Amino acid sequence: MIQADKMRLRRTMMFLNVQKPGLLKDPYIYRPDSLILDLEDAVAESQKDVARFSLFHALRTIDYRGCERIVRINGLDTPYWKEDIRCAVAGGCDGIRIPKTECAQDIHIVEREVKKAEEEFGRPEGNVLLMAAIESAKGVMRALEICEASERLFGVALSGGDYTKDLQTHITGTGIELMGARQNLVIAARAAKVQCFDTVYTDLENMEGFRQDVMNIHLMGFDGKSIINPRQISMVHEIFTPSQKDILFAEKVVREIEDKKSRGIGVFVVDGKMIDIAFYDGAKRTIALAKASGVYKGEL
Repeated sequence: MIQADKMRLRRTMMFLNVQKPGLLKDPYIYRPDSLILDLEDAVAESQKDVARFSLFHALRTIDYRGCERIVRINGLDTPYWKEDIRCAVAGGCDGIRIPKTECAQDIHIVEREVKKAEEEFGRPEGNVLLMAAIESAKGVMRALEICEASERLFGVALSGGDYTKDLQTHITGTGIELMGARQNLVIAARAAKVQCFDTVYTDLENMEGFRQDVMNIHLMGFDGKSIINPRQISMVHEIFTPSQKDILFAEKVVREIEDKKSRGIGVFVVDGKMIDIAFYDGAKRTIALAKASGVYKGEL
């Protein structure tokens, strides 16, 4: 039975190098929604055991004040990933991020090890969630298969650096090279009813470019974005949190639809816009997101 909250608010997922105690001790002060505690790319081959020790200590001793704690394990083609999972589950992580996911079988393999670790360390079955990082053309083409692979899977994330290398191109900052993968992942995630997260934006000096990038992926339907620096958090939260104007309109739509539906009226006007029952779910999602973001003051 799945115990954890698969659909919790995840606007920002901030990467942290587990080898750097200064980064691990208090990242919650920046108020990201989720933390990615990285055992993979950020850790040298000779330091994997040291990194696991640091990870376990952090998970066991630091109060992250409600921030979700996801551990990025090493790839399934390495000798490290099984012990990564044992350490993360024993420490009390909330989820495992699987790198370089290319098929449903990758999810199944990790899920079996997570279940074994839950049993070994006395955690409820289903307590540790999974997310898949898509980093190749093959992974993008199999996105729906991956999204539907497990009840534990709460979402998928695009890893733009490795993906563009596989595509034989590079990150340009315009988003053109990522458009196909981004839309394909969002469509697959929505079809499977899981979340979808965008890749990191690495040019920390170009905050205007970052804003445009976040606005673009918000319009595409993403649930949030991977980030590498605390200064990126507030901008993502601003864009992904409904404005008071959006909230007020959503409230009107919900009330009007509920009222008109009871009287057999299917189409009507709200603030000069033609509305019907198809708008109901979207309006409810806006209100739910506003509640989760802590900005809702209404009564619905």
